[in-house]
Amino acid sequence: MPNYFQIWLASARYSITRTLMFRFDFFLWATVELLWMAVNLLLIAVIYEHTDSIAGWSKYQMLLLVGTSLLIQRFLMGFFWSSLFEMGRNIKSGAFDFFLAQPGNILFMASTRKLDLDGLLNSFVAMGVIAYSANQLGLQPSALDLLLYAAMIFCGLIIHYSMLVITISLAFWLTSAQGIEGSYFTLSEFSRLPRAAFKGVASVVFVWLLPVVVVSNAPAEILLRGFQPNWVLALLAATIAWFVAALIIFHRGLRRYASASS
Repeated sequence: MPNYFQIWLASARYSITRTLMFRFDFFLWATVELLWMAVNLLLIAVIYEHTDSIAGWSKYQMLLLVGTSLLIQRFLMGFFWSSLFEMGRNIKSGAFDFFLAQPGNILFMASTRKLDLDGLLNSFVAMGVIAYSANQLGLQPSALDLLLYAAMIFCGLIIHYSMLVITISLAFWLTSAQGIEGSYFTLSEFSRLPRAAFKGVASVVFVWLLPVVVVSNAPAEILLRGFQPNWVLALLAATIAWFVAALIIFHRGLRRYASASS
């Protein structure tokens, strides 16, 4: 583990150095992401001008939920997004040979090569939204609640990472995975909705089969209502299941990889 941490630090230093070489590009994309987050937040303000509650959630409860969803997505964008999408392109071009030749875990090397500072920068904006919402709601979470919240955020990040790895790994079988990669954005939209808004088949699909709702609702519930074993166990089970599935599918796909020399 210390060796992998040193490799990650080296990759992080490279990414930071490269970002500072193209400062305008960094500020441009950071601004684009900030505006996208602002649109999501303004949408809530507009909706709650016409109603006091959605599925039993008040305006600031919904803002807390959306802030939590945005925080997980900013972490995903910052730590893994560019590396994973580049991995899909490398698989099709044969450039994935570069990672096979490295003396380390292939998935780790391929998915942690780059950092996106714009995503990480905007994670502080998401934290600000969460803190503001909690203050408006008069919440006073204990140290244990905050620790559990951070752990739930980490679990949510692992689930999103696993879903993205599975999606990108389809490039081992398909001619092009671009359309499937874009489906991740569609699924992530559901993470900004409360659990109570899903009924029937939608609940089975988006809460249990594809836990995009649980990843944001579970941490938000910790802050709003304190420790709830059902939410914690559900998210932990989903994290383990999706991460194991991602490893299995990635390594099965790896056996089908045809290198640039073949």
